[in-house]
Amino acid sequence: MTSFNQLKKNLKKDFSSFKTTKVALLGDTSTQFLNVALRGFAFEKSLHLDVWEADFDQIDLQISDPTSELYEFEPEVVIIYQSSHKLLQRYNKSKEEKRANLANIELEKLQHYLSNLASHTQAKVVVYNYAEIDDTVFGNFANKLEWSYLYQLRKLNYLLMDYASTNPNLFIADLSSVQNLLGKSNMFQPSVYINTEMVLSLESLPYVAARTLDILLAFTGRMNKCLILDLDNTTWGGIIGDDGIENIQIGSLGIGKAFTELQYWAKKLKERGIILAICSKNTESVAKEPFEKHPDMVIRLDDISVFVANWENKADNIRQIQAILNIGFDSMVFLDDNPFERNLVRQNLPQVCVPELPEDPSEYLEYIYSLNLFETLSFSNEDKERTKLYQVEAQRASVQMKFTNEDDFLSSLEMVSAVEPFNKFNRPRVSQLSQRSNQFNLRTVRYTEEDIERMSNQEGHYTFSFGLEDKFGDNGLICVIILEKKSDQEVFIDTWFMSCRVLKRGMENFVLNTIMTFAKENGFDTVVGEYIPTAKNQMVAGHYESLGFTAHESVWHLDATNYEPRKTFIQIK
Repeated sequence: MTSFNQLKKNLKKDFSSFKTTKVALLGDTSTQFLNVALRGFAFEKSLHLDVWEADFDQIDLQISDPTSELYEFEPEVVIIYQSSHKLLQRYNKSKEEKRANLANIELEKLQHYLSNLASHTQAKVVVYNYAEIDDTVFGNFANKLEWSYLYQLRKLNYLLMDYASTNPNLFIADLSSVQNLLGKSNMFQPSVYINTEMVLSLESLPYVAARTLDILLAFTGRMNKCLILDLDNTTWGGIIGDDGIENIQIGSLGIGKAFTELQYWAKKLKERGIILAICSKNTESVAKEPFEKHPDMVIRLDDISVFVANWENKADNIRQIQAILNIGFDSMVFLDDNPFERNLVRQNLPQVCVPELPEDPSEYLEYIYSLNLFETLSFSNEDKERTKLYQVEAQRASVQMKFTNEDDFLSSLEMVSAVEPFNKFNRPRVSQLSQRSNQFNLRTVRYTEEDIERMSNQEGHYTFSFGLEDKFGDNGLICVIILEKKSDQEVFIDTWFMSCRVLKRGMENFVLNTIMTFAKENGFDTVVGEYIPTAKNQMVAGHYESLGFTAHESVWHLDATNYEPRKTFIQIK
């Protein structure tokens, strides 16, 4: 982990080429050094944080006053840090009958803050949970006594999680887990706190900043989507080609247990929607044998979206995996026990995350846990089916090779699309697709479920979600359009993003036909689109021009009155 001093030095470097996110930081203890750590760590992730920091212990004043500096700043993200030490002070000053209700009182206060914030800003809210303090007044009996401080603190952390699960605009930065990782003696230094009101030690700040930036980066669509596993001495112990299937190390005994637990972790990732791929220097039939025949294997072939085993270099093989999956290299994590292979991939594919695994396999998982490699902002039922979707896509690609005419291939797919407005069933997936879509995203706007719900009910906004099915299966919700009425004659394409899994199937034409039909039926003469370039969406730079729009300064216009539908092989379901 980068030291605090290095993070401080980062602030002198050039941020001008980075995307800027406006962040408001409020705390009940000193947050100056947390501010430094957040901005310094953001530099290492190519993000510029424009931070407005509230004065010490001004949370209530800033959030409650609609004319405050907080709201004048117009933040995109509000970070609230309330410490366990201040919570203990409030507990100590409370009368005994109120102590048993401390957690509920604190939650109500937070709910009041969020209500005020929602009334005056559309900012996302990140709240730190409470690192544990045991005042030892009751010893172990505190776990049975509702009005003990330890009981109330743990209850409050639970209530925070429970409340966040129903509030799509609230995200919890897990400070408690950071303390578990570092130990309280490394997280908190009493002499510093007494003299400066600073709760978090300088040594812990980079870890806190890293955990916070995981969430902020996810807001910008930067999150890992794919885990690529080496096999020998990574997924199992030993070398399959030399040792044979009966002698590789997996199972519940000895060092094999470390590899089995790593497989369980990978399996859980697959079940929450992370794509699993294999990249191994091996003969393919030999590499697949354990997946097919070994009784102790947790991961099976149907868990793997792409399996590449050959004797080519691993950087080229990861390029092959990327081409099949059509996702960014910067959304991939590659695990390999071999330092040479790790360095080869780092040098040739610097965007890929390549953790420096410990030499001892028994330490793999604890080290990986500390990295928090797979942050997410949401989870939907479609995530569970992601592996199957990529496997079915491979079937489509195989069938396409048999056709010499693209139209014949597209017609053979028997594609149908369900088109419907946003609703309570598709809101989670719409929000998730907005957060994950980087390449086919015309304006790269990110939405929480709360944002989606607000626009669904907002006059002058028209929402469309598109699913896509074909004879191979259901791709789920793969495209989102949000239109905004600008005048009686003009409607603006506020949002157009789409999953790259369905490119080259005519979905762009189908979506445009849907937009233009809506425009005509509702009396709009002109449809206006805008492309805002980012580092990742160059593939759609010519999107509107290719669909027949004409440039008007910084936007694109298309006449709805004389529009002729474009050819598509997709039918409305």
